[in-house]
Amino acid sequence: MRKLTYFVACSLDGFIGDEHGDASEMFRFLDAEYLAFLTAEFPETLSTPGRRHFGIDDVPNKRFDTMIQGRASYELALKEGIASPYGHMREYVASRTLGVSPDPNVQIVADDLVGRVRALKAEEGGLDIFLCGGSVVAGELLDEIDELVVKSYPIVYGKGMPMFATGAGIGEFTLGEVRTFTNGVMVRTYARKR
Repeated sequence: MRKLTYFVACSLDGFIGDEHGDASEMFRFLDAEYLAFLTAEFPETLSTPGRRHFGIDDVPNKRFDTMIQGRASYELALKEGIASPYGHMREYVASRTLGVSPDPNVQIVADDLVGRVRALKAEEGGLDIFLCGGSVVAGELLDEIDELVVKSYPIVYGKGMPMFATGAGIGEFTLGEVRTFTNGVMVRTYARKR
């Protein structure tokens, strides 16, 4: 069974971006030490243009071969003219309004997102599934998330988009590995407690 991992960047106060989902304030923490960690441990979580920019196009996917994101997260890439932001993986975008996909590598999931994720998790072989965001999709998939990798950045937004937009009940996770970096970033890994 494949795992669904919510690999998410957030502020100290638990926001993944401002009210509009803009997380650009966090980009400044992508220094050499932290980038080396991401490249070694989670290279596929960098977007295809990001991988190109940092010269790691040829680094193979290590943990994930499939990614899921919400429409709002996806539209941030579309505004930049990028129709397949994670072209090095199978891409799914949860959207009831997007309609036709602007790229053949991007599949739109218009309904039964939970069912689609369960089918992806049940696939034989392959790597795991990367939940990129956003808040609404993470809330909808809360019960399906097997692992959280929370990248906490040393900033406070005060208000913004929470990690999970949900009215669901409490989900409990167990702390695993914790990594800290000289730039103040902390990466914590949690496993679903079932």
